[in-house]
Amino acid sequence: MKIAVLYGTETGNAEMLAEDLAAELEGDHEVVCKNLSAVDPAGFDAATFYILVSSTYGDGDLPASAQPFAKAVEAKAPDLSGIHFAIFGLGDSEYHDTFNGGGEKLAALMTARGAVQVGERVTHDASGPDMAEDLAFPWARAVVETAANLVGEDA
Repeated sequence: MKIAVLYGTETGNAEMLAEDLAAELEGDHEVVCKNLSAVDPAGFDAATFYILVSSTYGDGDLPASAQPFAKAVEAKAPDLSGIHFAIFGLGDSEYHDTFNGGGEKLAALMTARGAVQVGERVTHDASGPDMAEDLAFPWARAVVETAANLVGEDA
């Protein structure tokens, strides 16, 4: 299966996790890893499963590298029907009101254009005891397994 791991990052943590996820999955799949700032939302392909990794910045906002993507989605208003994605958010629960707002906003942006989220949005808490990889790797394997029956189907 084709998988694109796309990340939005401010300080590089989401990028590192995305690269690790891509490496984890590439033995069994055709995987690419890209910064959301370099992704044209009109170029999404129904034959590819998209794993989005996003940090949160400021007051629950998208990180800097995801902002051009969000603006392009709003400007181009692409039809993302038939697109399947999963999302992993990075944040810090010390910021109660805005915890993982970036991942939440990115998921809402995708579904508003017709994309279908596979599985639950998982959030990593930088103030918690778990390493991001310990949550992300089993989650990614599970959503990829679920997506294998969905990707490429007509919406």
